[in-house]
Amino acid sequence: MTTTNASLPSDPSSAPGGRVLLIGASRGLGLALAQEWARDGRQVVATVRGSGRTPLHDLADTRAEEIEIETVDITEPAQIAALHDRLADRRFDLLFVNAGVTNRPDGTVAETATDEFNRVMVTNALGPLRVIEALQDLVEPEGTIGVMSSGQGSVAGNEHGGHEVYRGSKAALNTFMRSYDARHRGEGRTLVLMAPGWVRTDLGGPNARLGMDESIPNVVTTLDALRGRPGLHYVDYLGRTVAW
Repeated sequence: MTTTNASLPSDPSSAPGGRVLLIGASRGLGLALAQEWARDGRQVVATVRGSGRTPLHDLADTRAEEIEIETVDITEPAQIAALHDRLADRRFDLLFVNAGVTNRPDGTVAETATDEFNRVMVTNALGPLRVIEALQDLVEPEGTIGVMSSGQGSVAGNEHGGHEVYRGSKAALNTFMRSYDARHRGEGRTLVLMAPGWVRTDLGGPNARLGMDESIPNVVTTLDALRGRPGLHYVDYLGRTVAW
């Protein structure tokens, strides 16, 4: 698929895609997404975990008209339900779940402590689907639901191993989203598994191939280009299909 730059009208918040609910935006890719959408003039409700101040709060201080901060821990079902209740009278064009964690890249899955395995799997695979199931009614019938996946979630692309638990959590996320798509087939929403590329963040590390300014604007462009195309799309930041 080839993406094209989506043009927004003079009031982006009233345009398709203008109202965004972004889960997990305190730093890294989520923070950069909030900044990119706010720069476009879109209305962004972005979440953090916990009560401490984050870089998102600093951004919101400079973008008060575009960014509203909410709190949720996606590993806590009660907090997800409470977020839904607080937003029950709102509607969004895009729900995007970015929240996720990683773990030490070395070592096999068998060597991973059970608590660590559970932490990664619950945060990266179970939590996002709980969020989607709980908040889906806040998304317009022809809106978009997206999650931050990874090229490492591709089973076909796993030629070299490594990062076993993280890979497994993203492959599980992809499978769960495919099941969600199967249950909602025929509906008008666009579903997206986004592989942002290997980006220099705290999670991606300093040796990653891409800078934030190379990944995030393209992620936004790709999401815009997929709007109005129902069904599940597993794509990278340039809009290229990723092999399952």
